[in-house]
Amino acid sequence: MQGDGILAKGKSYDELVASFVWQVPAAFNMGVACCDRWADGSGRPALIFETAAGAITRYSFDDLTHWSNAVANLWRSRGLSIGDRVGILLPQLPETAVAHLAAYKSGAVAVPLFCLFGIEALQYRLADAGIRLLVTDCAGAAKIAQIRDQLPDLVTVFSVDGEAPGAEYFSAALTGHSQAFTPVATAAEDPALIIYTSGTTGKPKGALHAQRTLLGHLPCVETSHDLFPMPGDLIWTPADWAWIGGLMDVLMPALYHGVPVLARRFEKFEPEAAFDLMIRHGVRNVFLPPTALKLLRGVGGGRRPGLNLRSVASGGESLGAELLEWGREVLGVTINEFYGQTECNLVVSSCSALYPVRPGAIGRPVPGHRVEIVDDGGTPLPYGTPGNIAIKAPDPVMFLGYWNKAQATRDKFVGDYLLTGDQGVCEDGGYIRFVGRDDDVITSGGYRIGPGPIEDCLLSHPAVRVAAVVGVPDPERTEIVKAFLVLNDGYIASPKLTRELQDHVRHRLAAHEYPRAIRYLESLPMTTTGKIIRRELRALPE
Repeated sequence: MQGDGILAKGKSYDELVASFVWQVPAAFNMGVACCDRWADGSGRPALIFETAAGAITRYSFDDLTHWSNAVANLWRSRGLSIGDRVGILLPQLPETAVAHLAAYKSGAVAVPLFCLFGIEALQYRLADAGIRLLVTDCAGAAKIAQIRDQLPDLVTVFSVDGEAPGAEYFSAALTGHSQAFTPVATAAEDPALIIYTSGTTGKPKGALHAQRTLLGHLPCVETSHDLFPMPGDLIWTPADWAWIGGLMDVLMPALYHGVPVLARRFEKFEPEAAFDLMIRHGVRNVFLPPTALKLLRGVGGGRRPGLNLRSVASGGESLGAELLEWGREVLGVTINEFYGQTECNLVVSSCSALYPVRPGAIGRPVPGHRVEIVDDGGTPLPYGTPGNIAIKAPDPVMFLGYWNKAQATRDKFVGDYLLTGDQGVCEDGGYIRFVGRDDDVITSGGYRIGPGPIEDCLLSHPAVRVAAVVGVPDPERTEIVKAFLVLNDGYIASPKLTRELQDHVRHRLAAHEYPRAIRYLESLPMTTTGKIIRRELRALPE
């Protein structure tokens, strides 16, 4: 059996919202809550690690506790103090999970870093956060060696797969360190984690989160996975643990609930290999970003024999009716869409176990979170009126602020509301429909047009694999709708296909929303988290 969820099973959505009360203790430590409390000598399974070559290693909570304790002792012997920042530049590896657990138990602040970052991106984040100690691999160490002289705060670098220039072999350094460690008695409000924003607009900012952020994530994890946890649950995501989606939507909440996590990160997402992985391991729960869902759909075929999913959650880009229907037919479940951002994650979700999933909506506010549509002054707007998606403070999942950027933190709020920077509308029943980023909304002929519904409509055409819609300047209409498309195999760009796609949107949506211009590309620019970078599309030369 897994640990009980914090949402009471057997209640309706309205009952859960009405009865929910946050229970955040004054003292809380994520490392203890996600590991030590399950380490009772029973060998309870915690992590299944599969390498690219197919080798499988299993770890219990006892293993993770002993290992993370030794790591904490090693770091303390190297002078790591409470509040120091620890960089974790690793893919989905057991060492990644252990480094996070050790950081939290040490009272340090973990800073996950994406392995595909170049040296400029790494230099900025390492310097901005003042990282003192870094855990990486030989490939990461080689990058760090090129910028080490620009990182005066960085004292110690460990490499998990062998000694490297400027980096000690992690395993060898652990030799002789005790597997007993007394965790720091952190307060729930103490800093624990810095995750940098994607930087799609301006330089990335470090969102500083408290130990309590894990508790704030739990209600949405439970709703988006249809009342997680259930007996027999096993969760996986292709999303890297360096991002809030992989780390705080999957790894840490699952460990908190005593649910085993499958670790297998593809260097490049391979749909057939992903289907095979889920079937072989009997994965029951999965977080699949929309890009991964679209790639899975792109390989065609019906329901896969042996695939036995209980829940599929997705977030990051709005889903449409076509993907939802495909999920029911091929994955065997209704995909639950959720919504959040690095600063205040997982506050809106669908939950097919509690209420009907509405195509085009990102869900309803998760119990415990007050999510409203407000105007620019922070005044709540009535149903059906577009405005800013905002979250009422205080909220346990909400960040403490941007690291070393007090003004940027203040700018994120209007009164008691955190403004997400996203536009949305609240419909009957409390469903929230995502319209677009503030800078994604298209103004054309007096209409305000969101890209999401148009992209969904284009994806429903058999020729289209990936779609992105932006507004481009137009002297008559202010802007016109322009679509950038990647075609499926067997389709060739042509004026005839362009007219067909335009008619497809015109007839299914509205005459003012069809793309007056269409451009075909081999691929679309995306962030490392799989979100389309529309500003790069706008900047493409004609």
